[in-house]
Amino acid sequence: MTQPLQATAPTTHSSALFERARAVTPGGVNSPVRAFNAVGGTPRFIRSASGAWLTDVDGNEYVDLICSWGPMLLGHAHPEVQAAVAAAVARGTSYGTPTEPEVELAEEIVSRTPVEAVRFVSSGTEATMSAIRLARGFTGRDLVVKFAGCYHGHVDALLASAGSGLATLAVPGTPGVPASAAGETIVLPYNDRAAVERAFAEHGDRIACLITEATPGNMGVVPPEPGFNGFLAETCRRHGALFVSDEVMTGFRATRQGGWGLDGAVEGWIPDLMTFGKVMGGGFPAAAFGGRADVMGRLAPDGPVYQAGTLSGNPVATTAGLATLRLATDEVYAQLGETAATIGAAAVDALVGAGVPHRLQSAGTMFSIFFADGEVRDFAGASRQDTGAFAAFFHAMLEGGVYLPPSAYEAWFVSTAHDDRAVQTVLDALPAAARAAAAAIPSDREGNRS
Repeated sequence: MTQPLQATAPTTHSSALFERARAVTPGGVNSPVRAFNAVGGTPRFIRSASGAWLTDVDGNEYVDLICSWGPMLLGHAHPEVQAAVAAAVARGTSYGTPTEPEVELAEEIVSRTPVEAVRFVSSGTEATMSAIRLARGFTGRDLVVKFAGCYHGHVDALLASAGSGLATLAVPGTPGVPASAAGETIVLPYNDRAAVERAFAEHGDRIACLITEATPGNMGVVPPEPGFNGFLAETCRRHGALFVSDEVMTGFRATRQGGWGLDGAVEGWIPDLMTFGKVMGGGFPAAAFGGRADVMGRLAPDGPVYQAGTLSGNPVATTAGLATLRLATDEVYAQLGETAATIGAAAVDALVGAGVPHRLQSAGTMFSIFFADGEVRDFAGASRQDTGAFAAFFHAMLEGGVYLPPSAYEAWFVSTAHDDRAVQTVLDALPAAARAAAAAIPSDREGNRS
């Protein structure tokens, strides 16, 4: 078994691969956060993964607290999922026709959530893009409301940034997004009911939908305040808009019923549309959107709103997702919750001991730590954290054999494969990482440490 990493752990092969990648791929990566730009250093190129562990091309081993950004609920290379996938691959990899696994996976999703019908796509971005198009087609309206800090994929209208006022139309959030696309989006502060009410009072008859992460996880974990999602659902209903709950991250990860299981299932409201991804694909590129039967009925071929995809409902991906969801029992979620709580509590203890300002926040089995004082309830609060302290913490954890998300604005994930050895490796790495974070805080702020 590979030993825990030391500060001198080799990265020769990762460095060489990164240079090769930079010559043929923008930034050397195929998704920006992987480049380590937010934390510095050499991104690790992973050769293999098993259970709770990643092994890089230099032979270094890490406890994985990314879990492929959420999908690996059961850990890497789970034998039952692998067996199901191997059998599916043996039958062929893509047919371009309907298949039984896609029907079975759709039935599984419908049984766990309030959606009445579901359509498969290949990525979370496709799911949110399609849900927005459907909402516009169903309502005959154009405007979309979203929240700052919520990420819904790289759809033009959803990469908009906030305008100058709480209820003004947005501006492009990145080069390449036309002003006309951003101008059909209203970006509001998260957890701000008054801002939502003002936006609907001013633009209500033009708003096709409001989209939000069920629990935001792309600015760190920022739970909705009690009743907030229900308030959004009711506000949309009163104004004839659709409420779109993005569960690409939280779906079948936060709870068995996703983020909706934390509030809507208890409070008695349902979204008009939902998007799913990550866990439901079992580690393969798969996603979905679903919702009310009358809304979904507007999709082609039953209705006029067009959406299609060559690999949508791919038999290998849907088989992996189905195998994962069938194994994701109540006992699995209880175990995930216990593991997350153990790691979160230990991180808090280490940071308190080192005098590092921090805040642990969670939603079901998802959690993250903000390097800042006080509750974080929106993107402005998340943005006030000390990213330098996080970078020092990240690299110390990496040297201790623990792979965290290489950004202070991401959720941490565990799996059922995080056994005693994996958890103990995390616990052993935390004290030194907390001290490294403390050392990275400017000296004139030491008196403000919590």
